[in-house]
Amino acid sequence: MLLGLTAATGVVLLFCYAPPLRPVRLVDRIAPYVHDTPPPSRLLGTATEPGMLSAVRRIVGPSLTDGARLVDRLLGGRSAVRRRLDALGSGQTVEDFRVEQVVWGALGLLAGAVVSAVGVAAATEVNVLSVALLCLAGLVGGVLGRDWWLTQQVHAREEVLLAEFPVVAELLALAVTAGESPTAAIARVTRLSGGELSRELGGALGRARAGVPLVDALQQVADRTSLEALARFVDGVIVAIERGTPLAEVLRAQAADVREAGKRRLLEVGGRKEIQMMVPVVFLVLPVTVLFALFPGLISIVSLAQ
Repeated sequence: MLLGLTAATGVVLLFCYAPPLRPVRLVDRIAPYVHDTPPPSRLLGTATEPGMLSAVRRIVGPSLTDGARLVDRLLGGRSAVRRRLDALGSGQTVEDFRVEQVVWGALGLLAGAVVSAVGVAAATEVNVLSVALLCLAGLVGGVLGRDWWLTQQVHAREEVLLAEFPVVAELLALAVTAGESPTAAIARVTRLSGGELSRELGGALGRARAGVPLVDALQQVADRTSLEALARFVDGVIVAIERGTPLAEVLRAQAADVREAGKRRLLEVGGRKEIQMMVPVVFLVLPVTVLFALFPGLISIVSLAQ
């Protein structure tokens, strides 16, 4: 069945991508008119890929692009995906993320096919409905799993930003108290420290040096994240830059607020962990204790009854 399905898929792809049935793309129409354009220097390009890898990418690339378009049309939510990619701080586009979803879906489909093959070999009979449902579950699970993993990455990065924020805010407060301007203080802190928040501030400073107003560059940092503490921090810096208000005390107060919020969050996590610790105690330790306590008496009662 698997060999027949593979052969049928190959025949369908052969007919669908044959020249008479393949649609003519805009690139193919324009290519003959720009073919004589001199190629750019190889020194300006990236390193060339191996021949086999380049060939595989050229063969699989159109199929991945078509699959990415299909996934984007079925799932939608481009704005939400774009917002999470910006919050992650990656340079990926939505199309690149959709391609990764297609790859994850293909891996899930392959895992479902392998599990189905093992089950068929163990049961010595083929249930077509079960095999199809398992493969479909692997495909959907892979596509949705990549989306779930992106959300987890965003949450992890926001936790890192919150952990770094008090230190960065106090360093900025020290630099401002020493007499430096907010721009110079941000430049000094990003040069002396590392981490996600320092990279965000360094990116904003780089955009400001490239011509974007510093206020707009900092506002972009606040718009890319859903953290209220970071948004308040950016608002305080913007107000200090625009109106010349004192910034050191505001930064210290924000750092103290974030530390207090972190303590409350640790207490909440500790309370949840206590409840989770009750599960092994109630369902594992307590039954074994009761068994050790009652087993000798049960053996004595059985021996006396005999």
